[in-house]
Amino acid sequence: MGGSDLEGQIAVVTGGASGIGRAAVEALSAAGAGVVIADRDGDTAQALAAALQAEGRSAHAISLDIAKSTECDHLVADTLARFGRLDILIHSAGVGVERRFLETSDEDWERLISIDLSGSFYCMRAAGRAMSARGYGRIVVLSSTAGVAGGTGRAAYGAAKGGLIMLTKVLAVELAPTGVTVNALAPGAIETELVARMHSAETRTNYTRSIPMDRYGTPAEVAHAALFLASPRASYITGHVLAVDGGFLAAGVINREAATGAPPSPAPTRSTA
Repeated sequence: MGGSDLEGQIAVVTGGASGIGRAAVEALSAAGAGVVIADRDGDTAQALAAALQAEGRSAHAISLDIAKSTECDHLVADTLARFGRLDILIHSAGVGVERRFLETSDEDWERLISIDLSGSFYCMRAAGRAMSARGYGRIVVLSSTAGVAGGTGRAAYGAAKGGLIMLTKVLAVELAPTGVTVNALAPGAIETELVARMHSAETRTNYTRSIPMDRYGTPAEVAHAALFLASPRASYITGHVLAVDGGFLAAGVINREAATGAPPSPAPTRSTA
């Protein structure tokens, strides 16, 4: 995809200081878009914006707590005041925890729903209002394979990400007449700081055995999928959930030894990101 595809467009990326969000910022900037990096870690967001500015690119950083609707509204208002437009929202901000259902506390549940679901609603609503008024927009949100398939330790996280998928579909239907598309990515196991904290050694072993590509993905691989959905080329795609998971959701029994001659491995316990 050439830089001309997004040249002059303005993109907001939440959670843009690290992980998939940071990779999305870098991909959007390379494609010619001006980027607003919104993250709770304002210092890291500012450092990334400064690095892009030093390369002659348009970038701005803003501190954001997505669990507060007023901050999401301010993010969009600030973007419009500074740049005069908002073309793209890539909503990557979120948290996760690996906790079995019976051990999930009220605090665990409330934190994940507040940030991963309510926070998503606030950001999507603020961006959707601005985009629909202008008659154009691309909203791409980061859900998870945990929002599609049940997995051990994903009661709160999976519920929030599953809710985000339905929110994506409802917004896609409602905003379609206004020229705004709304799509979700469902990453599987991706090598990010969040996954490093969230996945136990057992989860990593079981996960890898359940992925046909036999590896975790990279943030850049997710960012490139987001870049396509955020582009004008994706004009007839809305309400879609695109798995970026190395074939995880597509897989049933994986008989690796049949293809490689390796000895049989223990049967995996399926889990989701």
